[in-house]
Amino acid sequence: MTIGDNSALGSKDIARCAILMCLTKTHNEEKELAAKFAEDGVRAAAVDYGGEFITSVMKIIERTVVASKREGVINDSHAEEGAVAGAAREAMSQVMNKAIGLNVGGKIGVARCGDHIAVAMLFGIGLLHLNEVAMGLGHRVV
Repeated sequence: MTIGDNSALGSKDIARCAILMCLTKTHNEEKELAAKFAEDGVRAAAVDYGGEFITSVMKIIERTVVASKREGVINDSHAEEGAVAGAAREAMSQVMNKAIGLNVGGKIGVARCGDHIAVAMLFGIGLLHLNEVAMGLGHRVV
């Protein structure tokens, strides 16, 4: 997949990359897609998560920040960590009403090019196999 000239990439392009990362099915697919994005100057990461929503909020945000640092999407600065944490919080807040009191699980996708950072979260929300599916998306500029 070619995104094109990365000097023209904006928030919608980076959000699309984050969404595609969170839709991957396997870790191999994550790595392949991240490598394709890297060819166009987009750094990307993905990580799985799960648990009871209320008690997992901080853990999910931490996993997003740690995966972003581990994969080189952000560096170890307060501004970049805060941008990812803020975008993750925004993504979670978009599905909060559906998720409160239930279990959640899914995948987080993070993408960055230049100043734009996007976090997309795919949620399975519910009990046992009776799940609702939802997606949240947050964007920040560093």
